Amino acid sequence: HGPVRGLYYDLYVMIDIYSRCVVHWEVHVTETGELAKDFISAAIRANAGIAPRYVHSDRGTSMTSQKVSALLSDLGIIKSHSRPKVSNDNPYSEAHFKTLKYCPAFPGEFGSLQDARAFCSRFFDYYNHDHYHTGIALHTPFSVHNGTAHAIQRQRAQTIENYRVASPGRFTRTPALLKIPKMAWINE
Repeated sequence: HGPVRGLYYDLYVMIDIYSRCVVHWEVHVTETGELAKDFISAAIRANAGIAPRYVHSDRGTSMTSQKVSALLSDLGIIKSHSRPKVSNDNPYSEAHFKTLKYCPAFPGEFGSLQDARAFCSRFFDYYNHDHYHTGIALHTPFSVHNGTAHAIQRQRAQTIENYRVASPGRFTRTPALLKIPKMAWINE
């Protein structure tokens, strides 16, 4: 929330659920269908013009608005708004926002809209490029998103094998790396 009682900032975030990479984010003082439509267009531009096959969002009025629905339809994007029989609509977003809110640097309140945007800029840069995520085999979201994670994984395996061969008494079994997932989904 902001410096004045009742003032809240709205964070729009587009996350690639496979890589966990934050493709685009924006902070605004309100939530509208027009802002959501412009945000989705900006997120596609930020993702090298590649539109997602699906967009899964909450059932907020901005994401269910005519403007967003028309944009998604025009782009051939399938929209998804719920998961059957579960309390957390989007587990990837829920986990991501928990990481954001429980970050030790997350302030109790933001002094201004610019402060909120500056914090998010630092946080998402860190999250994408420096945060080693267990759900993607201890790679950064950006390395999975841009396709370099498999080469890094091969190098890690070679390093471990070299160490294992050089120090056979250190290991009772061959160490195994976490596996990079092959796919991710919300509604399979």
